[in-house]
Amino acid sequence: MTCKLNARRFAVRMGAIACVLFGLTACVTNGDTTAYEGIGFREARFNEISAMRNYRQCRDEAVSLDELARKDGSRPRYLASARLLEKCEAELGAEGRGIAVDERMRAYALSIQNYFKAGEMVQARENLGRFRQAFPQNDLYYADGSSFSATMEVLLGERESDGRASFAMLNVNDELKDEVRRIDYWRRK
Repeated sequence: MTCKLNARRFAVRMGAIACVLFGLTACVTNGDTTAYEGIGFREARFNEISAMRNYRQCRDEAVSLDELARKDGSRPRYLASARLLEKCEAELGAEGRGIAVDERMRAYALSIQNYFKAGEMVQARENLGRFRQAFPQNDLYYADGSSFSATMEVLLGERESDGRASFAMLNVNDELKDEVRRIDYWRRK
């Protein structure tokens, strides 16, 4: 009887040891892949940081041009600022596409406004389309609460007025609504 008991104990111990060894082997294997993933993650993060650093330097230069353009009302400076902002976004690359989304949205919106101020309506419309594609279901809001996208659609003629009701539901500045209605009134006369 003691022989059978010892054999059972031995089998149970061996089973426990096998489970422990199997568990340890699994931990070691996971530890190796985690180390490689950590290195890849660090490299990807470094690339993201570098891309954003370059983007921010480019954007700051474009914003400086925008400030100069506002001071003297210079159409060429508005155009240069808009083109530089567009270039900054294009050079960002895949590394930085998912980071600093709000910051990039504001810069992209500034480029659209600057194309508009420079009189480049076709380019402003194209960039508004790209803005919608790059940042779907996102919008920016002016200090008065009006929507950037809706405002630019109205200014760029993407929303046609068919009377008072068409602008009532838009989140657009009241002064802009009134001005567009005034223009529509005089067009019909």
